[in-house]
Amino acid sequence: MATQAEADTASKPNMKERQLWGYKPSWFDYLLSVLSVALVAAVALAVWGGWEQMSLFPATYFVHFGTIILMLALNPFILLCEKGTPRHRLIGKIWLVTMIVTAAVSLLIRDINDGGFSPIHILSIFAFYGSWRIYSSARKGDHKSHRRHVYTLIIGALLIAGFFTFQFDRLFDRWLGMALG
Repeated sequence: MATQAEADTASKPNMKERQLWGYKPSWFDYLLSVLSVALVAAVALAVWGGWEQMSLFPATYFVHFGTIILMLALNPFILLCEKGTPRHRLIGKIWLVTMIVTAAVSLLIRDINDGGFSPIHILSIFAFYGSWRIYSSARKGDHKSHRRHVYTLIIGALLIAGFFTFQFDRLFDRWLGMALG
């Protein structure tokens, strides 16, 4: 006769069966991870270059920079570590809350267009919607959709948007130029 502990263990899925969901990191996961780390390095270098000007900007900028750096730094862990584990879920929740905070704070940064919204603020709506899709697909256990939505936000809201922050004589472009001298 089985004990209660054995019966409880038998009803729970084996952790090894759940961990990777049959998914191993692809070359694309590695590429996104490398690009994320490179962008963290570029942001850090730009902030170092513009350190003396930091006091000229409101706190919303620092919250925005900090949350973006955190998300970019977490990307390799989300993309390359085992899926479905408590660690993956915790890192994913931190990443998702950070994405929502970043999008919300970005709505407060309106230095162009005389204090109004600009086309870049469409990314905030995209981030809110994408965050909901990531959460809902994970809750449903739809791993394929979940991964696709994570990719979409990493590529669109972080990497492409991040690339354009270093273009067109924008703040990070100037600060990076100051750092590289």
